[in-house]
Amino acid sequence: MAGLATRRALVGLLGVSILSACSTLPSPGPGPSDPADPGPTGRLPEDLAREAAFMALGLVDTPYRYGGNTPAGGFDCSGLIVYVFRSAAGVALPRTVAQLARVGQPVRAASMRTGDLVLFDTTGRFSHAGIYVGDGRFVHAPSRGGVVRLDGVHTRYWRPRFSGVRRI
Repeated sequence: MAGLATRRALVGLLGVSILSACSTLPSPGPGPSDPADPGPTGRLPEDLAREAAFMALGLVDTPYRYGGNTPAGGFDCSGLIVYVFRSAAGVALPRTVAQLARVGQPVRAASMRTGDLVLFDTTGRFSHAGIYVGDGRFVHAPSRGGVVRLDGVHTRYWRPRFSGVRRI
């Protein structure tokens, strides 16, 4: 148990360092890059979006569970997103990735900011999602037998599966 607490503390420190740079735009990603275009403004204030991202970072290493939507029971990808946004920002979101792909405002990849939803096509259109935390990274619940983790949007696996960004 002490190992888990230590890992979560380290992830929290990583989160603070990532979020401290959240005013900068990510490196050019899968879409066209126009640093002068900050993208649309979401209905969620930027400070609450950052709070959601920080909370997501604190849930790294929580076990994956299909249909899971609590830290005690584990998370699947959409359950993680719904839990984080409800807990950190008081925002009720739909439960499936396909439904999440229609909420908020679409954002160009080059304009992603902390707290945006990142969408992927892994087993079909809009079949996976995570929470962007800045610096080209996102928190997500990837698969059976895994845990909530931090990954790079631009990695060899995720980049070709990237399908969009939504700002809540």
